[in-house]
Amino acid sequence: MATAGAPVKRKAPTSSDATSARVWLYLALLTLQYGAQPLLSKRFTGKDVIVTSSVLSCELAKVICAILLLAKGGNLKKQFKQWRLVNALTASGLPAAIYALQNSLLQISYKNLDSLTFSILNQTKLLFTAFFTYLILGHKQSQRQFGALMLLVVAATLLSIGASSGKGSSSKDSDLVFLYGIIPVMVASVLSGLASALCQWASQVKKHTSYLMTIEMSFVGIFCMLASTFKSPDGELIRKYGFFHGWTVWTWIPVVMNAVGGILVGLVTAHAGGVKKGFVIVSALLVTALLQFIFDGEPPSMHCLVALPLVISSIVIYQKYPYVARKKED
Repeated sequence: MATAGAPVKRKAPTSSDATSARVWLYLALLTLQYGAQPLLSKRFTGKDVIVTSSVLSCELAKVICAILLLAKGGNLKKQFKQWRLVNALTASGLPAAIYALQNSLLQISYKNLDSLTFSILNQTKLLFTAFFTYLILGHKQSQRQFGALMLLVVAATLLSIGASSGKGSSSKDSDLVFLYGIIPVMVASVLSGLASALCQWASQVKKHTSYLMTIEMSFVGIFCMLASTFKSPDGELIRKYGFFHGWTVWTWIPVVMNAVGGILVGLVTAHAGGVKKGFVIVSALLVTALLQFIFDGEPPSMHCLVALPLVISSIVIYQKYPYVARKKED
C-alpha cells in the first residue's frame, strides 16, 4: 500500500505527444495564415504593385524556406544527389505552370473582392479537386460527400450573385467585380483542383517529398513567369517602372506569409489527416470574417451570412464521411 504523501509518478511525455503538439501548432499557424492572407494582401498590396513581381517574390521565398527546412533536417545533400531533371519536369513541371497562373489570378481577385467573399469562393477548389482526383487517380466520393460538394456550388452561386449585384454599385462596377473578382478566383479554383490532383499523382507514382516538390514547382513557376514577361503587359510595366514599382516595406508581409503558408501545407499534409485539414479551412473562414470586421469595420453581407454556414457544413460533411469501398460478398 502506498504511504501517505508519497510522490505521484507522472507519465513522461512520449515522442508521439510531441509530434501531436507540433501538428496542432502547424494547424493553428496555417489557420491564421489562410484567414489573414486575403485581408493582408488587400491592405498591403497596392493597386500599383505589379502582379508578376508579387508572384515571383512569393515563389522565391518558398524556395528559400524549403531549402532551409531541408538543410535543417539534414536531407538537402541526399535530395540533391538523387535529383534528376527529367524526373523533376515530369513530376512538377505541369503543376508548377498551373500554380503560377493560379497565383496570378488570385492576386487579381484579391484586389477586387472583399476578403470573406474571396475566401468562401476560393473553397470551391474542393469541388474541382474531387473531380480531377477522380479523373486522374480514380478516387471516388461517397453520396454524402457529393451532397457536400453540391452545397459548395450553391454557396458559390449565392456569392456570385451577391458580389455582382451589390447595393449602391453601378452596373459598370458590378461588371468589373464579376470580371476581375469572381471569374479569376473561380478559374483559379479549377486550376488548383487540377494541380492538386497532379501533385498527388506525383507523390504516389514519383515518390516526391513535399519540400522537394515545393522547390521544383517554385523554380518552374519562376521560369514560366519570367518567360511571360517578354510579351505580357506586366513585363512592359516592369521594364518601364521597375520590378518593385508600388512596393512598400509592408508589401513583403503578404508575400512572406504566402510562402510560409505553402510550407505549412506540406507539413500538415505529411502529418495530419483529412479531418484536421477540414478544421483548418473552416476555422480560417471564421478568422477571415472576424479580422475583416475588426480591422475594416465591414460586417459580412447577407449573401455571405447565408453562404458561410453552407460552406462550413459542406467541408465538415465532406471530411467526416469519406467513401468506403464495399467488400465483395462470396
